Order: sequence, then structure tokens, then C-alpha cells
Amino acid sequence: MQQDYHPDLRRIARFLPRNAFTRSTLPLMQWLSRRMSRRRRPGVSLVAIPGGVGARIHRPSAPRGCGAAMLWIHGGGYVMGSATQDDASCSRFAERLGIPVAAVEYRLAPQHPYPAALEDCYAALEWLGRLDGIDAERIVVAGASAGGGLAAALALLARERGRIAPLFQLLVYPMIDDRSPDRPGITNPLHRMWTERTNRLGWDAYLRNADPARAVPARRTDLSGLPPAWIGVGTLDPLHDEGVEYARRLQSAGVSCTLDVVPGAFHGFDAVAPKAGVSRRFFDRQCEILAGALEGFH
Repeated sequence: MQQDYHPDLRRIARFLPRNAFTRSTLPLMQWLSRRMSRRRRPGVSLVAIPGGVGARIHRPSAPRGCGAAMLWIHGGGYVMGSATQDDASCSRFAERLGIPVAAVEYRLAPQHPYPAALEDCYAALEWLGRLDGIDAERIVVAGASAGGGLAAALALLARERGRIAPLFQLLVYPMIDDRSPDRPGITNPLHRMWTERTNRLGWDAYLRNADPARAVPARRTDLSGLPPAWIGVGTLDPLHDEGVEYARRLQSAGVSCTLDVVPGAFHGFDAVAPKAGVSRRFFDRQCEILAGALEGFH
């Protein structure tokens, strides 16, 4: 595995923390998340979904008129974050793809453990599929980190309930396996923004008394019949191995899955250094994959 930062990321990596939060700082991070969720941005509509879930709608200036849409799920280890944090990237997705992007504001653990966040995402998916001008068969589910984990879990839940089927799942360095903190060799001094410690804290808060065999995507034994997928992850991300393994298992189950591994990239690199060349190429790759998925739908 790559053991040096990508050249585009070396400078910023020196100033970044290893852990995004600790048990003692989590209350402050959650307070900041709540404050962030109330921010307004020009061109972004705030809507309330039946059942109390919120969403931020990003609409393109030049819609393709194809009926497609994206449901975006933010990261934050299942315990922090807000849809607001991804306003810039969601607006870029909307502009580049010419489709509306709805970013869901789901409930956070530990106050709301599994399945609260997943049910909020499912409610948002069904709501999006009922909107005028949206084809329920052309919705992409996407997310980063814990949002990628929720997108993967959402694809599984949609398959189980059989009422709506996402067209594609875009999983950006997804947090999909609670067993990762116990992987041999998981500790690495080059990890930034996320380590096995924050990973364990996030999973413990989210799962509480839930059955991991059902709640954790990577523990599910049957991955057949899921939407095509893309997984992108860096070599210096503690979630690297689980992402690669999940891609392999999807492929083994007959699910089309493209895996892109970014040498020398740490967790959340594109969020903290969005203007870096490696981050722009990472985003371009996601748009390329999604454009192909939308064009390939008949």
C-alpha cells in the first residue's frame, strides 16, 4: 500500500489532525453541526420531507430534462455533520450532470442510533421519487464516508422493500464495516482526519444494541441484485481495505462495480483540499461515471 502522501496533499497533510473528533469533543462537534444545518445558501432550497426529515435541494441552471436525480448523504461518522457541509459539491454535481441533487439531513447517533439515519434516508429516497419531473427509476444514491455507508445500506434496504430501486450507488470512501478498527495493521501515523479510533467511536454510537449482521453493509451475506456501483478510496485512508473488499464482493455477486484507488490520499482529502489537482480529478471521475450510468439507462 502507498506509504507517502500524494504530492498534491503533502503540504496540507502536515496541518491536519489525525482524528476529526474524540469522545469529549463530540458534543461540541454536534452543536456545530446543528448550527451549520440552519445556514442558507443562494440557489439552495430547504424542504421538509413528511416525517420530519429535512433536505437541501440543488437545481442545475441548465436541466437535462431526463428525469434523473441524485440523493446525496453527508459524512460524519454517523455522529456529526450536516447536509450543509456538502453544498459546494452538491451544486457542482447538479451543474455538471444537469440533474437536481437532494442532500438529506438525517438524524445523528448516539441520540438516534440505527436504524434512524437509514430510515430518514429511505424516506428521502421515496419522497424524491414522487416529485414532479423525477423518474423514480433514475435516482442515484450517493454519499461520502458514513454517507457512503448509508448509501450502501440504502441500496440494500430498497432491494429488501421492493418499492423503489436506485439506478446507481456512488460510494465515496464509504464507512461500511464496523470490524475495520480490528484489522491487523490498521494503525498508520500518516492517517489524517480519520483513524481506527474515530471509526470505532462512530460505529459504537450508531449500532448501540443493533444486530451488526443486519445493520452493517459489509456484514451482509447476499449482495446480489443491487444497483451498479462505484467506490473511490485513497491508499492512506483507514477505510481503504473495507472499500476494496466491498467492491470485490459486489463484483463476485454479479453487481457491476468500478473501483478507483487514489495513491497517497487520506480520508476526506477532497473535502479539505477541493482545489488540489488530485481532488479535482477525483470529482471529475465521479461525474464521468455518473454521466455514463445516466446515458446507459434505457
